[in-house]
Amino acid sequence: MSKFVQLHILASYPPSNLNRDDLGRPKTAVMGGSQRLRVSSQSLKRAWRESDIFKEALSDHIGIRTKEIGVYIYNALTTGCSLVDTIKNDAEKNDAEKNEIFPPVSESRAKKYAQEIAGVFGKVKTTKKKKDDKAEETENEPFGDLKLEQLAHFSQEEIILIDSLLEKLAKSGDTPTKNDLLLLREKHTAADIAMFGRMLASSPMYNTEAAVQVSHAITVHKVAVEDDYFTAVDDLNKGDDNAGAAHIGELEFASGLFYNYICIDRTLLKENLGKDGDLVNKALQALVEAAAKVAPTGKQNSFASRAYASYIMAEKGTQQPRSLSVAFLKALNGKDLLDESISTLRDTNGKMESVYGKCSESNCEMNAYTGEGSLSLILDFVAD
Repeated sequence: MSKFVQLHILASYPPSNLNRDDLGRPKTAVMGGSQRLRVSSQSLKRAWRESDIFKEALSDHIGIRTKEIGVYIYNALTTGCSLVDTIKNDAEKNDAEKNEIFPPVSESRAKKYAQEIAGVFGKVKTTKKKKDDKAEETENEPFGDLKLEQLAHFSQEEIILIDSLLEKLAKSGDTPTKNDLLLLREKHTAADIAMFGRMLASSPMYNTEAAVQVSHAITVHKVAVEDDYFTAVDDLNKGDDNAGAAHIGELEFASGLFYNYICIDRTLLKENLGKDGDLVNKALQALVEAAAKVAPTGKQNSFASRAYASYIMAEKGTQQPRSLSVAFLKALNGKDLLDESISTLRDTNGKMESVYGKCSESNCEMNAYTGEGSLSLILDFVAD
């Protein structure tokens, strides 16, 4: 079995603002002395994890990342619903009649249970106190003392364990024991945690080392961020008193052809997923398909900047991985950027292999520019 799977992806985006910085501008970086457009790895991974491709392919093998598990536990206990249904109904904005499976618990007892259970996965926030030392909830953060200070990633196995404990506590009214609170699982089948990792500062033995490394996508050419001045008109304004716009705004954007590199430690991924080969293949194929098809969601309503990858080179082997970003250290400026980028990437790969030897045992290409190869061939290739 090949230890490493590597992907080199070229995708072109029209005018867009896929990933914003703290000022609302498209993120940029300087590479090779010129400014490039950038999409962070965090933005890419988030888009892939939340995609329909992941949900359809992996269904019950996707974790939940949240600070608010205590709030959901509290809501489940006070309504008598399962935690799974409570989370699902909230995600789908479902106001349908609740399916009560155990007697609802009083608010005070529900809060106590929620704090204890949430505390297993991280430090629960402390509530500010008034001078008379009575706890209060701030207006800006209701249920603040049920939320974790840091995001925690929960596997489906852990959610199910919590659910079972809630039903037991609701029916018995007992205080949870030490054994009851052994909810963390070192081994699980959450494919997103297995791929992108998990860190629990308070329980490091349950951390998961990420099997997938994702580069920041960066344009192969230099980019200037531009400004879009826009106005909005009031439909009912007849211009009798004021014929001007009802709203004036400014939006910054840029366009570019991006290079993105993904490195997958297949051996580690299989270890993270309990050596379940079928699940490993499903996870790999879902990742590759999402990377090829799913765009970050930033400002999509304003720009409709959805794009598929135009070129993918996939590699498998046991050699140490390497990015081919050096191919674009000198910004390209040709008239046919896509053709030039593909040629430059292939040429750089050939030169690297001429000095280092084979960097992979086998590879597979998909080239939408020439119509050669296919995504289905890439998906078959990455599945061992």
